[in-house]
Amino acid sequence: MLICTSAKNRFNPFAVTKTEEMSKEITSRSEDYSQWYNDLVLKAGLADYSAVRGCMVIKPYGYALWENMRDVLDKMFKDTGHQNAYFPLFVPKSLFEAEEKNAEGFAKECAVVTHYRLKNDPANPGKLIVDPEAKLEEELVVRPTSEAIIWNTYKKWIQSYRDLPILINQWANVVRWEMRTRLFLRTAEFLWQEGHTAHATKEEAVEETVKMLNVYADFAENWMAMPVVKGVKSANERFAGAEDTYCIEALMQDGKALQAGTSHFLGQNFAKAFDVTFINKENKAESVWATSWGVSTRLIGALVMAHSDDDGLILPPKLAPIQVVLVPIYKGPESKETIDAKANEIVNQLKAKGIKVKYDNDDNSRPGWKFAEYEMKGVPVRVALGLRDIENNVAEVARRDTKEKKSMSMDGLAETIEHLLNEIQENIFSKAMTFRNEHITKAENWEEFQQLLDTKGGFVSAHWDGTSETEDKIKNLTKATIRCIPNDNLMEEGSCILTGNPSSQRVLFARAY
Repeated sequence: MLICTSAKNRFNPFAVTKTEEMSKEITSRSEDYSQWYNDLVLKAGLADYSAVRGCMVIKPYGYALWENMRDVLDKMFKDTGHQNAYFPLFVPKSLFEAEEKNAEGFAKECAVVTHYRLKNDPANPGKLIVDPEAKLEEELVVRPTSEAIIWNTYKKWIQSYRDLPILINQWANVVRWEMRTRLFLRTAEFLWQEGHTAHATKEEAVEETVKMLNVYADFAENWMAMPVVKGVKSANERFAGAEDTYCIEALMQDGKALQAGTSHFLGQNFAKAFDVTFINKENKAESVWATSWGVSTRLIGALVMAHSDDDGLILPPKLAPIQVVLVPIYKGPESKETIDAKANEIVNQLKAKGIKVKYDNDDNSRPGWKFAEYEMKGVPVRVALGLRDIENNVAEVARRDTKEKKSMSMDGLAETIEHLLNEIQENIFSKAMTFRNEHITKAENWEEFQQLLDTKGGFVSAHWDGTSETEDKIKNLTKATIRCIPNDNLMEEGSCILTGNPSSQRVLFARAY
């Protein structure tokens, strides 16, 4: 139990002690955005650092958020005809090498298993060493992505057009040995889903690629309350082994972009690499057409950076692990009994509406500490309930997004809160959309382009001559990359921002995570 630092605090149930207050402090966004993010992820209980370099521990609250995301996406995938399966974590090196572009693209990030046993070190009792006699006949790559192992399997599953399409999704972990890591945004191991589909025609595969991009955009905007730009990656930014990579790009509050999801049209590249053919309706052998698509726990980082403030998380109600928290205000056991009875009644009414609600009647923490705790955790609605409130048939309801507090009637309170949650969801999206739209700016020349990146940030819409060489030069000079060529782009004649060469359309540049 924390000890109050003044006599005044002893009699104020809403007071937060100095020790409690210090434990909740986070760096402000304006002071150090990067540190603000790290502070918030740790203090809101989303994740923690681990003993493994570059890896994180996802704590229960963070994992509950991921479960909510996973459950919604899983239903969306199944509603579009996909099934879940699971493939091995280890990929034989020879399989990984089969598609050259894919292997080259991921080679520097691969963790490789070479031995399968440890043994006692004769020179250092109690220590273990790798047993040199237990070397694998073939080295195993710890999956950075699963195309190789999956397409090697599809070869056994596909003989005829009647076997197609195959619409498979996998929920798994992957390992990409990143040198610079950041919780959720870039870690050596992360959780994700990866869809891998096989089709009889190019048209079907392209349709699948676009369909899944739209599923991701729907999820980002209608569940995460995070507006995104849908588009196609440039050749430099394309997934290794893909013919085209479609993406959704989001904008964070510091003006940097974040790739929130990708959907790849793989053409026949993997089918040819693994000799996956089928007999078509004309009784001729043909290579299968492929797609892959995925999102990861990076979405949690996106959610934090897109909406939260200097006091903690702001979570969209549709994904919040706790949508409503009730905090009792009482002075003795008799008043607590009355409050408990009323609170439980409200809890049951909210649960009947499918609302995730918590009644925090833990008497080890004072109400002021609880208010700060749930503000930090981004709980969308907080209800404070005291004996006087019950006598007056009201409750104090506070919303996290605007911090507005109102005294509301107990009559129909569950319906009122249900409407309030919808209003909060819409408000969070509207605020993020306004910010995004205000940070898409056209640049007409090189000087303006550089100035916008340095002073305003966000997406800079500018002409590009379409060459990889120019794209590389712009990246080297400014650290900005082409985030995407928007799907709804307007064709317009112009001159490349750097070279002055002819251009037929603008693309979106930004500095990115």
